[in-house]
Amino acid sequence: MWPWLMSGLGLLILLLAGDALVKGAVNLSLRVGIPALIVSLTIVAFGTSAPELLISVNAVLENKPGLALGNVIGSNTANILLVLGVPALLSVLHTSGCNTRKTYLFMIGATVVFIGLAFRGAFDMLAGVVLLACLGLVLADAFRDARNHRRACRSAEADDEDEVEGADPDMPWWQIFVFLALGLVGLPLGADLLVDNASIIAREFGVSDAVIGLTLVALGTSLPELATTVMAALRKQADVALGNVIGSNMFNLLAIIGITSFVGTIPVDPEFLEFDLWVMLGASLLLIPFVFLGRDITRLWGIALTVLYVIYVLVVLS
Repeated sequence: MWPWLMSGLGLLILLLAGDALVKGAVNLSLRVGIPALIVSLTIVAFGTSAPELLISVNAVLENKPGLALGNVIGSNTANILLVLGVPALLSVLHTSGCNTRKTYLFMIGATVVFIGLAFRGAFDMLAGVVLLACLGLVLADAFRDARNHRRACRSAEADDEDEVEGADPDMPWWQIFVFLALGLVGLPLGADLLVDNASIIAREFGVSDAVIGLTLVALGTSLPELATTVMAALRKQADVALGNVIGSNMFNLLAIIGITSFVGTIPVDPEFLEFDLWVMLGASLLLIPFVFLGRDITRLWGIALTVLYVIYVLVVLS
């Protein structure tokens, strides 16, 4: 029972610390004059992926690389099947009004590159360079789009649309630095607790670190996205959910493993090559009707996506 409680505590610390880091970074950036849209594309994306990054880095440093790779692959699968499926059970996600075609194609490209590198047998520094180079191209395109958008939209209404959640123009400097400190201290602490105790659980049940990463840790690190999307569905504002999931998945593949591979080589378990990577790609391709055909994610789709995730977890654990 104790490892489960400590894993839960580590996950809670990760979620709270990640939220604090995002709030602090957003308000610091806006106070020094960085546009809100740029902040949302970079700092917020990094902040919400910080738990996955810290878990992956810690796992490699503690010689548990299967946990690092399983975390990313499992999180991406959960983001599509669970994070979009569960909220759709509560309310239709009106994704037909979300223009994510280019970002989606980038995500599919990143997934194909990631799988291709995985077949080399390990993610080493060379693979990290390739992944981070791809991330650089994606961010450069995002910056170009942001600059063009701001040139085209100079009105006050357009500026209001670019506001980032968590931004408070009246937040005092001391509070900004408290948020940053809590985030920077809490993230490594939470990651260390979660990785150590998840590995204890794995050993107790005779389950590999890779399986724990694909299930328990991946589900845990997808909770912020799930909670956000559920609230958006309840408020009838879920049209942005699809774009958020696509962006998060792309960042996980390119940034998390890209950075972690510089900390240490991540060997690829043959089971990833035979099953889990293809499930991740298949789940990604399931988004085609919502991205290109203008379909909303209805309750029926929500049931289908959620059931597929449950089946996937049962297969992994069997």
